[in-house]
Amino acid sequence: MTTRLRTAAHPAVATAVADRLLRRTAHPAEVRHTLDWAGPVGMDLPDERAVQAACGLMHVHGRATGGPVPLAVDYASVVAGVLAAQGATAAGIGRARGLDLREARTSVAQGALLALGQYLAAATADGPEQPEASGPGLATLDTSDGARVEVETLDPSAWREFWARLGVPATLAGRGWLPFQQRFATAVCPLPDELRQAALGRTLADLRAAAHHSGVSLLTVGSDPAPPVHPAPWRLTPAPGHSAGDVPAPRPALHAPTADLPLTGLRVVESTRRVQGPLAGHVLRMLGAEVIRVEPPGGDPMRWLAPLAGGTSARFTALNAGKRVVEADLTTAAGRDTVRTLTAEADVFLHNWAPGKAARLGLDDSDLLPARPALVYAWASGFGDTLGDRPPLGTDYLAQVHSGLAAAVRPYGEPPAPSLMTLTDVLGGLVCAQGVLAALAARERTGRGCRVDSSLVSAAALIPRPAHRARWTPLDRPLPTADGHLYPGPEARAHPEALRGLLDRDLTTEECAHRLAAHGLTATPVRADLAALAHDPAFRTAVAPPDRCTGHARPYTPWEFA
Repeated sequence: MTTRLRTAAHPAVATAVADRLLRRTAHPAEVRHTLDWAGPVGMDLPDERAVQAACGLMHVHGRATGGPVPLAVDYASVVAGVLAAQGATAAGIGRARGLDLREARTSVAQGALLALGQYLAAATADGPEQPEASGPGLATLDTSDGARVEVETLDPSAWREFWARLGVPATLAGRGWLPFQQRFATAVCPLPDELRQAALGRTLADLRAAAHHSGVSLLTVGSDPAPPVHPAPWRLTPAPGHSAGDVPAPRPALHAPTADLPLTGLRVVESTRRVQGPLAGHVLRMLGAEVIRVEPPGGDPMRWLAPLAGGTSARFTALNAGKRVVEADLTTAAGRDTVRTLTAEADVFLHNWAPGKAARLGLDDSDLLPARPALVYAWASGFGDTLGDRPPLGTDYLAQVHSGLAAAVRPYGEPPAPSLMTLTDVLGGLVCAQGVLAALAARERTGRGCRVDSSLVSAAALIPRPAHRARWTPLDRPLPTADGHLYPGPEARAHPEALRGLLDRDLTTEECAHRLAAHGLTATPVRADLAALAHDPAFRTAVAPPDRCTGHARPYTPWEFA
């Protein structure tokens, strides 16, 4: 068991999120969930901001604006709350299947590290990073009539057409395509200034017309942090009733070396892409399930996204290592039959296809559940049903805009804009996985499968935020030192007069921290080098160094079961 340092306060937001999710989930009362701030990280982390500083969240979120900056919401705490609910629910499933599991432990720091998994993998891979334009930058555009908009497309032709309608030559628009697409991986979007100026010279109506005619999705970025809708984190729809003899019994736990993991012996089939869906499958695999990944012939194109580690994209393996792969062309009858055959012997089928695709393929819940009534069928979408049956592209940044998170993550006085760290992709994958666990827990009682619907927007709504954007003082931002930044702890922020006499920009971060500690004030160095996490003694039991299998560092599994 790891040694846990005493911290100043209980992670109340994380606990509240865990309790909320567990109220929607059947799990044995004997299973406890335990949450703290630091977990296995050997640092005194007294609050959310200290975790954001120490683990690298401030660094990744701040890349686009030129320096480390906190997220103005308790993001790491919410991630940890979902992890705690997952651990308790999975342990309850394990108990129902014959395993002696009574407690699941996790921490806010482990939540932060899991959220940074792709960025950590890229920072520690051997292969070169993908080429990118230098400097920070957001993708958010301003118009001549004072609107701020976020656009999205995965089609370079649509991108060129959008800018052509705003009078931008194709060669210039093309210069913006690479940083625009890479922002999902790099957390920066240094668009050519000519594109920003072209948008600034047109009205919101002009941009909306250009988006409509080119097939680009566009949403207006509002300044209200409150979500316009409050969807449930997930929705469960039980499979149609069957007689007891028609419903296969859930699989018992296997007596194997890894049988201490609660989902050992369960099988998950996933057909997913990008982050949200693969992360859901990744969580279920870490909890012990066998995961079979359906990919197109030749493999998922994301496998070759730089940087490579061991011949495969580090970002891809951060989400998909350990999954078995079956290739199938879903545009053919044979490929669709492959999915039907796999799901007929599976416990879970998971996908994050575009709306309507499952029905067109004949692979919707109504198509698969008759052959496997105990199947849990999960769809992870972008917007669920909050924007009708023809929503915009269901990607992270548009979900941040629609949910109000794009306003909530930045303080009053700054223009609202999504974080270019993929906040809702990560949280959406975790919420989807918890919905699957809730369905599996229900199946232990009824023997029946069900459909699970979750979305990026339903995940974003989990993040508490004030009615109005937060107003920051200078002490809410990292303080510069001679070699980096330091984030003052809660006691130090409460005594600004003491800080003024103790901090010195000519001192290093370590020297400033020691000076504050001598006066009973804590402060956390702001992590600016993710690669160093793999070699930091304080993270030795939280972060695995690069190994032969993946070629990059990764967070250890974020639960301890007892």
